[in-house]
Amino acid sequence: MKNQILLMGPLLESVMELLEASYIVHRYYDADGPEQLLNEIADKVSAVVTDGGRGVEAAVLEKLPKVRIVSVYGVGVDAVDLAYCRKAGIAVTNTPDVLSGDVADLAIGLMLAISRNMIQADSYTREGRWQQQGAMALQHRMFGKSAGILGMGSIGVQIAQRLAGFDMDVAYCNRNKRSDVSNRYYASPIEMAGEVDFLIIAAAASASTEKIINADILQALGPNGYLVNVSRGSLIDEGALISALESGTIKGAALDVFADEPNVPDALCKLTNVVLQPHQASATHETRKAMGMLVVDNLSRFFDDRPLVTEYQR
Repeated sequence: MKNQILLMGPLLESVMELLEASYIVHRYYDADGPEQLLNEIADKVSAVVTDGGRGVEAAVLEKLPKVRIVSVYGVGVDAVDLAYCRKAGIAVTNTPDVLSGDVADLAIGLMLAISRNMIQADSYTREGRWQQQGAMALQHRMFGKSAGILGMGSIGVQIAQRLAGFDMDVAYCNRNKRSDVSNRYYASPIEMAGEVDFLIIAAAASASTEKIINADILQALGPNGYLVNVSRGSLIDEGALISALESGTIKGAALDVFADEPNVPDALCKLTNVVLQPHQASATHETRKAMGMLVVDNLSRFFDDRPLVTEYQR
């Protein structure tokens, strides 16, 4: 008989097909009555699959006493109640590394888009203003500038590697100095922000990083500085960022993530010195398929009582 799992939200179609071929899948997000569904499957389900945005809360896990693994389709686990999982002996897996290249690529794209004002330039061309008003105003180069990466994990390392091709001076701020990278290390994010042209956020979301990018750091980044976020919206004090953008405290920002997704503050949408993306950093067919394979592999190993591939270290 097939093992049974609870799926919190829809995933890539090919991943759904793999899950449904191997398991009896109960769809939490499709249930007419979620509470009734949890009661019905309480003694049947031993695994939960979710994505990084949806996660799974303790209120759900408490109704499923046989669950021993939460497999996350994504690198972020901040939406999973890790404290409950730790207490209940539930393993948590995620899908790191396979998405790092795509996230790093988008970080570079965002840096180019904001420094060269590419979004506004697209509109300038489409709307016929080039013909009517002549050449667009000059913008700012990216190559040869300095960048600081907040969070030097797998994604941060790949961003640094790409920035080397732009002849950029790349520094980083991390919980600990890494012995395997040669970039300049800062223990303090505010100190690093004061020394760079681009501040790139690639750190994991946690209680210690919530709103780590505050008014003081934005002030340190300064009127010629750009902020880029491909991590989580919770790392930025959005109110402070909006004020900094409106006042010219910083030059611009390029954001793939927000504090209350999919809700984006109207004030950000109205600003022209901002590039906005709908949390797209890992959104390629190739990466999402690889993420799905990791989810499936972790589940297979769990049910076969083998070591997990990517257990999240808490």
